Amino acid sequence: MKTKNIKVLLLIGFLALNAAVHAQTAAASDDVAKANEWISSLTLNDSSKENRLVQVVATHLSSIKDWHNSHSVSIVPAGINPLDGKPISDLHRQIIADSAIPSTVHQDLMSGLRKDLSEEQVALILDKYTIGKVAFTMKGYQAIVPEMTAAETTEIQKLLEKAREQAVDFKSMKEISAIFEIYKTQAEQYLNTHGRNWRQMYADYTKKIKAEKAAKKQE
Repeated sequence: MKTKNIKVLLLIGFLALNAAVHAQTAAASDDVAKANEWISSLTLNDSSKENRLVQVVATHLSSIKDWHNSHSVSIVPAGINPLDGKPISDLHRQIIADSAIPSTVHQDLMSGLRKDLSEEQVALILDKYTIGKVAFTMKGYQAIVPEMTAAETTEIQKLLEKAREQAVDFKSMKEISAIFEIYKTQAEQYLNTHGRNWRQMYADYTKKIKAEKAAKKQE
């Protein structure tokens, strides 16, 4: 009876290990497929470059995923944000855990991309990670801020690009959005200290949108 129980336990263990290996292989395959799609969008017409870049991106995606999956929110103690005294949310605790990933993971991505790509092409790949949030967010600022100056546009673009590069090292879109919020706050502070009133501009924009929606309903 004991021998049968041991065999059953060994079989269960083998099946669990086999399932884990299959899941890991499938995840790695997904990373390669995503990397292939992103690099192919550049139409480099150079298989050697493409193969190197796919490896760089797939390795980074796998590293981010593995770190995230092995560093859950539970490893960061619950507490308060010392800046405002409010409890740290689970999302922020996860960001803390994920931000502890070795800096070499990011460095390897950026150096690998820059080895074969121009800065413009590197930006296109980073946009893939962040689903185009730089352009989307900039469009929002341009709609809210009346007659944005060249200086304002340059500064906000620079902040959003910093957000994008930092955000690629986080796995979920919620985390990526939270990273962008850090830099959006800086952008709004910049506007406030350079003759603008962000709160008033946002209120005016919201009022305008509501009025436009109301007008359409009446048509």
